[in-house]
Amino acid sequence: MRRVSLHCVARLVLAALWLLVEEGRAETGAPSLAERVIWAVNSGGEAHTDVHGIHYKKDPLEGKLGKASDYGVRLPILRSSPEDQILYQTERYNEDTFGYEIPIREEGDYILVMKYAEVYFAQSQQKVFDVRLNGHIVVKDLDIFDRVGHSTAHDEIVPFSIKRGKLSVHGEVSTFNGKLTVEFVKGYYDNPKICALYVMKGTLEDVPKLQPHPGLEKREEEEEEEDDGEGEGGESAKKSTSTSPKNPVRSGPRTPNPYATDNSSLMFPILVAFGVFIPTLFCLCRL
Repeated sequence: MRRVSLHCVARLVLAALWLLVEEGRAETGAPSLAERVIWAVNSGGEAHTDVHGIHYKKDPLEGKLGKASDYGVRLPILRSSPEDQILYQTERYNEDTFGYEIPIREEGDYILVMKYAEVYFAQSQQKVFDVRLNGHIVVKDLDIFDRVGHSTAHDEIVPFSIKRGKLSVHGEVSTFNGKLTVEFVKGYYDNPKICALYVMKGTLEDVPKLQPHPGLEKREEEEEEEDDGEGEGGESAKKSTSTSPKNPVRSGPRTPNPYATDNSSLMFPILVAFGVFIPTLFCLCRL
């Protein structure tokens, strides 16, 4: 009888806890990730709904500006789920600066997420460009291959806020007129591009993270170790490098030493003998 009563009490406690949790959810009414996204587009591709429920619409620039490319569909994209690789396999690029206009009607904190993957070039310094947000440079000298390598997903995440008719991003402020303009700025190396992007309400902690990449994690750990080493013995390291002799850089074959075959010691007796011979010959001629 006691076991039955304990079992009933445990059920009642669990039911009460479940009701409390549900009431808390109902009171907070926290929107899901997909509900926080106010605008999303699959650049150069068709509409797509990702694993988080975010709906990317078909590219509105199709037939208007730039060129769409699905060159990446032949490649698997690392760090991306199989269902969402299409977001990184298609892209839009242009031979000049181009971008999108995104209407924003409410004030608050926002996040701009831009998705990239390098599927064509196989080395760095081939495609490098900036990203501009309402005139503010928010990404400088973006080299996708240099960041993550070939056919690997990479997200650029930019937080910004809109309050009292002002746009604030990276410590800069400008007047906001209801439209967010995201531009991909033409640089010296090839053409700017974008694979997909979305704007959501929230903070950096709300943005879904890409899958881990062992190579990138190892490189980040090595960079952190180098930074720690510089912090501990940076001054001594700098002194040792500044005082150590530098090897000269040589170009072409070494120049022969002009004094390597110096025969000045042999020439002295010859000159003395020649000096004695001339006066003697002059005297003989007068006899």
